[in-house]
Amino acid sequence: MADPSSYRPKPGQIPDSPGVYKFRDDHRRVIYVGKAKSLRQRIANYFQDLASLHPRTRSMVTTAASVEWTVVSTEVEALQLEYSWIKEFDPRFNVKYRDDKSYPSLAVTLNEKYPRVQVMRGAKKKGVRYFGPYGHAWAIRETVDLMLRVFPVRTCSAGVFKNAERTGRPCLLGYIGKCSAPCVGRVTPEEHRELAEEFCDFMAGRTGTYLRRLEKQMAEAADDMEYEKAARLRDDIGALRRAMEKNAVVLADATDADLIAVAEDELEAAVQIFHVRGGRVRGQRGWVTDKVEAVETAGLVEHALQQLYGEESGDSVPKEVLVPALPEDTDAVTQWLSDRRGSQVSLRIPQRGDKKDLMETVGRNAQQALVLHKTKRASDLTTRSRALEEIAEALGLDSAPLRVECFDISHLQGDDVVASMVVFEDGLARKSEYRRFQIKGFEGQDDVRSMHEVISRRFKRYLVEKTRTGEWPEEEPEESEPSVGEGPAPEANGSPGGRGNGSAPGGDTHEILSRTDDDGRPKRFAYPPQLVVVDGGQPQVAAAKRALDELGIDDVAVCGLAKRLEEVWLPEDDDPVVLPRSSEGLYLLQRVRDEAHRFAITYQRTKRAKRVRSSPLDDVPGLGESRKQALIKHFGSVKRLRGATIDQICEVPGLGRKTAESIVVALANAAPAAPAVNTATGEIMEDNGGST
Repeated sequence: MADPSSYRPKPGQIPDSPGVYKFRDDHRRVIYVGKAKSLRQRIANYFQDLASLHPRTRSMVTTAASVEWTVVSTEVEALQLEYSWIKEFDPRFNVKYRDDKSYPSLAVTLNEKYPRVQVMRGAKKKGVRYFGPYGHAWAIRETVDLMLRVFPVRTCSAGVFKNAERTGRPCLLGYIGKCSAPCVGRVTPEEHRELAEEFCDFMAGRTGTYLRRLEKQMAEAADDMEYEKAARLRDDIGALRRAMEKNAVVLADATDADLIAVAEDELEAAVQIFHVRGGRVRGQRGWVTDKVEAVETAGLVEHALQQLYGEESGDSVPKEVLVPALPEDTDAVTQWLSDRRGSQVSLRIPQRGDKKDLMETVGRNAQQALVLHKTKRASDLTTRSRALEEIAEALGLDSAPLRVECFDISHLQGDDVVASMVVFEDGLARKSEYRRFQIKGFEGQDDVRSMHEVISRRFKRYLVEKTRTGEWPEEEPEESEPSVGEGPAPEANGSPGGRGNGSAPGGDTHEILSRTDDDGRPKRFAYPPQLVVVDGGQPQVAAAKRALDELGIDDVAVCGLAKRLEEVWLPEDDDPVVLPRSSEGLYLLQRVRDEAHRFAITYQRTKRAKRVRSSPLDDVPGLGESRKQALIKHFGSVKRLRGATIDQICEVPGLGRKTAESIVVALANAAPAAPAVNTATGEIMEDNGGST
């Protein structure tokens, strides 16, 4: 590990000018490329105290052995040079893109004598017109098959074309009217090129004029009683409309734009791009990137723009690029895009209307892509095995933690404080064993005390189960009746969610204690974890460890995962364990922590919503939901019910005098709700509707 001070430039050596800089390792390999408005200010930031640097930045500067820079005239030149160097050197600490060349496009080879329509992948070639990219090659072929009826452009390879020229016989498409057969001279090169250009115009979104022209020709043919020609034109129009329907109209003003969205976590980001041409989504692509450098959303957007348009020019760069966050050097990036297009490009964040709605759709696609990517990794047995082994090695465990439980606390400014417990076995979620808790030991917001209470309650229940089955001495502490909210999660009911006895990662078998009582009902806390994970840092970990020590449990490991830098904290350790960025163990801990957070916040929101919708009638014994509805239907509102007598309440079918008396007492003890006010007029409104 290198000491950054050993290669730090002397004060005054670095110019205060725009430029691009490179960090090299001791083998002279370029490991990072960056750009800056001021090289002096930017490079100096890398030579701060190592403890204050982001972990990824700290790893980069300790790997490097030298830094060098190149001064340029403008920020646009810096952007161009940075892109060129990243392509040339492929630095290991710059953002990496995957699958960026795997999406097929519809290409028209206008650089050939007889242009050809085909599916193309990979780097773009000069003189070829591209449309897309598309998600699948079959989507391109379906579109082309519909359009060849109207635009019979050549689609055959060079070998097939030359063979047809030699024999004087066209291929099958030439016989069925889906190729104009320039190979045998049915059309001249000029006529065929005109067909190809019309095909390109239609694909570019200029559809209205062409369809109107065909409709006019169809009407003229019908007037001249050329019904076969009119029928053919009718079918051509139908084919074109079907091709257009494959790309739904999303923007009404025939906009040409690219929409870029990003979904990210601490280690990875998913980028999704929708290509809109003529108001229609003409293509979609996306990739997942490792966040190997300390980069925020704006930086990811800038990298995506470089990746998308670094090799493009002309119409391939749209008039408008919509992004979720503007790059740091917005003016420089906009100028760079405009130079590549040859005219002004607008780079902005959509604020309202259809464009904002479409951006939200692109964002959902990005989020789904990130979830799918992580799910694929999680579903692989070998990956899960490696993840558990890495966790065991990092935490110093004797064996892989086959059962992991994670706890999280959730509240809204100290109200409705709840906790969640999620369970992962063999690296997979076991939802049937999720649990949720209400914090009842104290009032207010205190995550550390809440964590201590939840861990204590969970493991007291475990000790009760061991005592009942004879696995623990009778004199050990017992717990009172289960607390409200300490049962299984509703979403877990009926969901097996995991494995019982079976193969553990790596092929070893392990025994899991029976989870059912003699009567077949599931035990609630019968099986202990090998590892407890808490969402938080040192204070939460210390609270969890203290709770286990108080119960005499010393065979369960504890760790915490702090969200800010994804650091793993162990009890009584002053420094965190920093797992490598590419560690499968860190991915698994993240998934466990994120699932606990999701489960906790869902429960907290449910409790808050229920509290908001509460009614004084909820506390009346023996008054179910159907009879509450009958009361409201009979009286019209809670306000009118409050003014009713016992005899009047008894008139409601199904209500006896005792229940009516309980209703009157409950409503009398409950404070009336604040009156509704019309905010436009200030008028106090009568409570005519009401609800329970």
